[in-house]
Amino acid sequence: MDHTNEPAYGLWSLVIINSLVFIIFAFSFAKPQTSRDWRSFGAFSAFLVALFTEMYGFPLTVYFLSGWLTTRFPEVDWFAHDSGHLIEMMFGWKTNPHFGPFHIASNIFIVAGFILLSASWKVLYAAQHAHRLATTGPYAHVRHPQYLGFIVIMLGFLLQWPTVLTLVMFPILVFMYVRLAQREERDAHAEFGDVYARYKACTPAFFPRLGSAPQSTP
Repeated sequence: MDHTNEPAYGLWSLVIINSLVFIIFAFSFAKPQTSRDWRSFGAFSAFLVALFTEMYGFPLTVYFLSGWLTTRFPEVDWFAHDSGHLIEMMFGWKTNPHFGPFHIASNIFIVAGFILLSASWKVLYAAQHAHRLATTGPYAHVRHPQYLGFIVIMLGFLLQWPTVLTLVMFPILVFMYVRLAQREERDAHAEFGDVYARYKACTPAFFPRLGSAPQSTP
């Protein structure tokens, strides 16, 4: 089928549809309740809107880097839609970029992130209703699995469709999640005292200890 006459960008309906689908999907997993939850979810939503705007609306990154890209990779039509998979193109992936190694890795990260969000919410919801500390499931491995889930999903999208704006936003959002996590820890310590101190002492914040079983806490 000939797709040469089909527009590569300016598909604003797809920008809106994809943004809404993923934002609603993430909302169903994260279920923000507090103002802190809404801030983290709002930042994640802004990342998605910026991503899909460049993916289907206006390729700002391609325009910004067009001079260097066309000089370094003259054989690539950088304004074709599939060329937005910059990493696959730059590494010389010659077939459909959706089956390239970086895109496959991207899908794995995105799915893993949503699974982590879902599993974390179930544990946190039960703990909040029982007025106890969440220490089981993902919380047995890291203290902030929901924030980690958001970071993993964003990393997956960066592997799939890197843009100047999302590359700038990513470290800012990671910093924001770290700050939110620190505030939550102060609140948890004030509420649970020594119980949270012992949990914090044996459970990493974001990076699980590989090769060792999670330690039990009171």
